[in-house]
Amino acid sequence: MRPELQDRAASPTALLRLECHLSDVWPKHVAIPNTLTKLTRLPSRQKQWQPDVEWAEQYGGAVMYPSAITDKWNPPPWNGFFNWTGESVKKCDPHIGLLHRGTEKLIEYKTYLQALPYFDRLDYVSMMCNEQAYSLAVEKLLNIQAPPRAQWIRVLYGEMTRILNHIMGITAHALDIGAMTPFFWMFEEREKMFEFYERVSGARMHAAYVRPGGVHQDMPLGLMDDIYEWCKNFSIRIDEVEEMLTNNRIWRNRTVDIGVIGAEDALNCGFSGVMLRGSGIKWDLRKSQPYDKYDEVEFDVPVGSNGDCYDRYLCRVEEMRQSLRIMHQCLNKMPEGEIKVDDAKVAPPKRSEMKMSMESLIHHFKLYTEGYQVPPGSTYTAVEAPKGEFGVYLVSDGSSRPYRCKIKAPGFAHLAGLDKMSKGHMLADVVAILGKILLLLFIIIVVGSIDVIIVIIVIFDMYANVICIFNII
Repeated sequence: MRPELQDRAASPTALLRLECHLSDVWPKHVAIPNTLTKLTRLPSRQKQWQPDVEWAEQYGGAVMYPSAITDKWNPPPWNGFFNWTGESVKKCDPHIGLLHRGTEKLIEYKTYLQALPYFDRLDYVSMMCNEQAYSLAVEKLLNIQAPPRAQWIRVLYGEMTRILNHIMGITAHALDIGAMTPFFWMFEEREKMFEFYERVSGARMHAAYVRPGGVHQDMPLGLMDDIYEWCKNFSIRIDEVEEMLTNNRIWRNRTVDIGVIGAEDALNCGFSGVMLRGSGIKWDLRKSQPYDKYDEVEFDVPVGSNGDCYDRYLCRVEEMRQSLRIMHQCLNKMPEGEIKVDDAKVAPPKRSEMKMSMESLIHHFKLYTEGYQVPPGSTYTAVEAPKGEFGVYLVSDGSSRPYRCKIKAPGFAHLAGLDKMSKGHMLADVVAILGKILLLLFIIIVVGSIDVIIVIIVIFDMYANVICIFNII
């Protein structure tokens, strides 16, 4: 036998194939010679390294060092929250996660500036709106106000963030129901908005751009012109999506009279944002409690009448048009001037000064390492985020770190109505209900503000028809 054939025959794979072949073709009444069986036998598995299974089993439970008590614990997804008869939903009991509470605890160990990036990650489709709520809360405690140009920039990018969120919600919900085209059309526009994010902050999503005292840096030259050109063309995209969905027979059958909740129930559950306005209550913090420059812009608040998924869809589409209207006003009224408050205790020095002045360099180092001290006090500050009222309850003890930071996410209250809105519906309708209640909130489902990923896992494990929800998340 040639050497290369001998090496190939001696390999474990080749020997295994030879043994299988012999067992098939060798006569059954004739025994296979021992020389052939020894030749085809694989090496003993005892010579191979195997993990210590018994040692690893003790660390495979809910905790690393289990006890008699922890052995009785069951992971939350297997507790069961979704009961139905046939395909009719009887009860829906969502389980809220603890990730948002971990974020609140982490903030207590950071300076006021270092805590800002956590708000980007609470809802990574409403980034700058979350930053805006936290920055306004810190500014209230510091008794300072951002310069006019910084406030206009905040409003401009806040409305851009609102459109980002509504694009994700409407098109991903349509994708769940079966409409794929709007998803690709609108995500092309979404990429352009991410480019605007990147040009002003350097990051596409977690910008950390809106900061206490103003914004991080001024908009580069030419950015306002590009945003204006985009605003002129985006209204055409909205018309195209409405042409695909609004009067579509399948879309209306899947959303009209699905997930209905009245005005009284919406108030009792603590709804806000589109979930509240879709039920017929005209409530918008930008109108009732204006912040930054919202009192100087003109816009309308769309209100529904039936409180179903279809009305909430129409409200979100109209909100995108109103956000475009606000962005046009911001571009036309954008003043010149500083973008940070004129307070050396809060605003860091410019880079050009740091290269020429030792005092500015020391000031920059101390400000970013130790932070600034905030006078003792507490405040609750809320903004009209794309999903509803996003509030921050901030308590200061006079140090450079927050004593307590309680985050009120809009999705927490909206989940309270999930049982009422899904009870009695078919299981397939739960996709549409989750889409319009939570898919605009689906970022909040899995993110730190209110993580209900276990809800989706339970549905996915118990009924494979809802796999599309799990895929989107």
